[in-house]
Amino acid sequence: MFNASTTSIAKAMPPRKRSLADRILGETALARRESATFYAMISPWLIGFIVFTIGPMIFSLYISFFDWPLRKPPTFVGIANYARFPSDHVWIKALEVTARYTLSAVPLGLVVAFFLALLLNQKIPGMPLFRTIFYLPSLVPATANAILWLFVLNAQIGIINTFLRYIGITGPAWLGSSTWALRGLVIMSLWGVGGSMVIFLAGLQGIPEYLYEAAKIDGANQLRQFLHITIPMMTPVIFFNLVMGIIGTFQTFNQAYIMTEGGPGRATYFYVYYLYRNSFDYYRMGYGCAMAWFLFALVLVLTLANFSLSKRWVFYESGGE
Repeated sequence: MFNASTTSIAKAMPPRKRSLADRILGETALARRESATFYAMISPWLIGFIVFTIGPMIFSLYISFFDWPLRKPPTFVGIANYARFPSDHVWIKALEVTARYTLSAVPLGLVVAFFLALLLNQKIPGMPLFRTIFYLPSLVPATANAILWLFVLNAQIGIINTFLRYIGITGPAWLGSSTWALRGLVIMSLWGVGGSMVIFLAGLQGIPEYLYEAAKIDGANQLRQFLHITIPMMTPVIFFNLVMGIIGTFQTFNQAYIMTEGGPGRATYFYVYYLYRNSFDYYRMGYGCAMAWFLFALVLVLTLANFSLSKRWVFYESGGE
């Protein structure tokens, strides 16, 4: 009878807890399985990133210290490719053209995109349709976009000059003029502000309504609400679009390659276009790689400078600046 009671009590007791070592080993094995599953899932992207991004970047840095005419084996020249920049007048011209384009296209694009976002943020019927219409041009492929604007900026049959003739103004030659070619490409850049516009629109819709309600109670009109609520609350979005705009304009290539070939008079001779010509037209791959790494360093410095200056004007709702 004693044995039967002991057995029943033992069955009623909870199972013995695993030791600390057993739990640690079990958790470690589980973590390893989860890690293995994670890396197996991302392996296609990871392999592609290493093979098609990191690998070529490392190789281009290596080749930038060589003179490689493609048809012959590379010859080590040290930093000669980098030291050549100050004496290359075309390089200086390409950097100047790209800087001028950036200083014109980025601020203008920010203003236009912000203005469109303000218009499309109104609560009126059919607004989703208008948002789609203004966003669609940013989805047009770069080549198709360039071909379209070849007709738009045509001096004889282009839409812009045709409209100007209707109001009694003789339009410029645009892409055929060294004075107007770069300005025409700046105007063309406004065609693709839909991406920035959508980001601005999302930022506007994220501003708390109670801020505007409190301002109205205090007697602030719409202009004061815009200056003291909308603009400060949108500064993080403005900063993001500013940084992305600078990075994008310094990589401008398709317009020069398809539309102008850098002309007339190298008025649209963008930096990346000259980089491409050195690498694949002039067979100076080492010099082209050195140009690419200089561009990388320049964009990195500009980005870091923007982040440093952003502390003075970018407002975050959490209270930090």
